[in-house]
Amino acid sequence: MADANLLEQIKDYANRADPYPLYARLRQSPVSRQDDVGEGSGAPGEVACSVWVAASHAAITCLQNDPRLSVETQPPTKRPSTGNPVTDYLVNPIKDRITDRHQPFLFRDPPAHDLLRAATVRQFTPERVHAMRARSERLVGEMLDRKVGARVIDVVDDLAYPLPVAVICELFGVPEGDEVRFRDWSSQLATAVEPGVVVSDEARMDNARAFDGISDYLSDLIAEKRKRPRDDLLSGLANQATQDGYRMGDFDLISTAILILVAGHETAVNLIANAWLALLRHSSELERLRADPSRAPRVVEEVMRNDPPVQLVTRKTLSAIDIAGITISADETLILMMAAGNRDPATFPDPDRFDPDRTGTRHLGFGGGLHYCVGAPLGRFEAEAALTALARRLKAPHLIEDPPPYRRPATLRGPERLRVAVEGIL
Repeated sequence: MADANLLEQIKDYANRADPYPLYARLRQSPVSRQDDVGEGSGAPGEVACSVWVAASHAAITCLQNDPRLSVETQPPTKRPSTGNPVTDYLVNPIKDRITDRHQPFLFRDPPAHDLLRAATVRQFTPERVHAMRARSERLVGEMLDRKVGARVIDVVDDLAYPLPVAVICELFGVPEGDEVRFRDWSSQLATAVEPGVVVSDEARMDNARAFDGISDYLSDLIAEKRKRPRDDLLSGLANQATQDGYRMGDFDLISTAILILVAGHETAVNLIANAWLALLRHSSELERLRADPSRAPRVVEEVMRNDPPVQLVTRKTLSAIDIAGITISADETLILMMAAGNRDPATFPDPDRFDPDRTGTRHLGFGGGLHYCVGAPLGRFEAEAALTALARRLKAPHLIEDPPPYRRPATLRGPERLRVAVEGIL
């Protein structure tokens, strides 16, 4: 039987660098009831509520395909008070209703989810994605060229953070020079997806400003794409209908674009950083990648299993579900702890070992079912480009800090910085 406070410990920042022993304890029960104490919620040990957590690979695989689970778990939007009566009692309530009615498809159930996802998938054409692979390789080269002569490189700030946002901005057809604004917006909005975290009024205000800022920017950009469409993803979403004749309205298009930005950026940053950290800790695998760049896809897939950028997702039960000998009632919160399932010894032999030659059962790193990651091919390409270039061009790299400092979120987990000493950059 899993301890009831394991989720609280997993969310505790003190365990961010290595939550995996806690996941092993959590797997003692495939599904368990857990006290959910949000970070910053109050006094230590204060129980805000209780939730169910699925931790075994089998339970998660079964549940992520269950139509009795809903992804519509976001709390109602409520922008913080500004002190301006017109804004607080007229403008913001209207904005809140629009935001709630037009959540991105990651937080929508069918049939709305299916319409929005189909329209989005249609624009992730093989040609467009493969073009971004070549572009990723060029961007990585340019970023490392700027560091030639350095003896220390921060893989997060110098490569992992700027690369995905540059790729996404190019996909969207964002004018050159606006990338830095997207990076700032993405960093701020990523803090809003952490479940169970009680944020300050100041943080809520920052989130609202970021959301309104990117929404206003995208509204203007979408209007431009409708007038003068180009060969980019945002133009396609704005102007092309699906085979069933569906085309997104502006509000759904804005929420979809924000989803692609935040999900595609933040997860790719963590994937690249987690992968490079794994290679530095396993020097023989780094040498094998340096000698044979074709191993990069194997490395990426093993990182997605062994140390995934998204550790968990939250669902809500629409009706009672029987799983692993337990009945979960309707209207309960259920967390799918994918990072725990990815190291389940019942599914993966020697699960804590980093082994890019591992074969067999598919990992849970990109989700599954209706909500399998739309941008998975793009994320893979970005990570492969970054890892092969780093392996080839960094001379005698070694970690300056191990473990490195981690970012605050437990959901989107990755190093805040990853400083590496090198003898040179080729």
